[in-house]
Amino acid sequence: MSGVLTVATANVNGIRAAFRRNMPAWIAARAPDVLLLQEVRAPDELVHEYLEGWHVAHLPSEIKGRAGVAVASRLPLHAVRAGLAPHGPDGGSEPPVDTGRWVEADVELPGGGLLTAVSAYLHSGSNAPGQEHTMAAKYAHLDKVTARLAELAAAEHPAVVAGDLNIAHRNADIANWKGNLKNAGFLPQERAYVDRWLGELGWADLGRAHGGDGPGPYTWWSWRGQSYVNDRGWRIDYQLANPALAARAVKVEVDRAPTYEERWSDHAAVVATYDL
Repeated sequence: MSGVLTVATANVNGIRAAFRRNMPAWIAARAPDVLLLQEVRAPDELVHEYLEGWHVAHLPSEIKGRAGVAVASRLPLHAVRAGLAPHGPDGGSEPPVDTGRWVEADVELPGGGLLTAVSAYLHSGSNAPGQEHTMAAKYAHLDKVTARLAELAAAEHPAVVAGDLNIAHRNADIANWKGNLKNAGFLPQERAYVDRWLGELGWADLGRAHGGDGPGPYTWWSWRGQSYVNDRGWRIDYQLANPALAARAVKVEVDRAPTYEERWSDHAAVVATYDL
């Protein structure tokens, strides 16, 4: 392996809307080698139209207008794997359809070798009365994610798992942590999964490793109110690196738009530079 590689991840909150809001200008300025997208919410043909000139691996949701993830690469893709464990009887409490939450591609590196790049959009879940089934689906999916992360952690080649994980890990990752201790996205049971990924499995949270002790930098803010102006957000978008990749990260940045009006999503992109 040799050379510098830039990997960007972004929840686009609908690729159509993001492109209308001038996401292409950000792509042109940032010029990532690999672009990981979540909440694409578009059919396959439209995604390839928007990402013309890229090598694309896209997993749409089987429910129209929902979720959807993609890996777009300027470098050739060696192999693509869509989804995690099968749904249906062995799918635990997840819905019996694939809602487009996990796609991985092996990117061919210029100096030889492969980088496994995963775009992940985990369930948000809700613990509001009557919504308990959404948390059951989230935990079932997190179990599958954990099993796959264990496999990728043990790989000898570099792997990055990035995207909207819908979990704020620590107090420093959410502005109003005291007010969200009992809310989905910051529950102890959810955060314990991330503890295991970063501890037992050996993954590195590059956003925190390169972003200081916090609070923040946040990656999601509501469209409503003054949360963006006042920087009252959540850090729920990550780049996780396996042991073969973590030490090769040289810079990680959150591309927070200068103003509310210049946002092209309710999330900010997380951009990492790797020396491979």
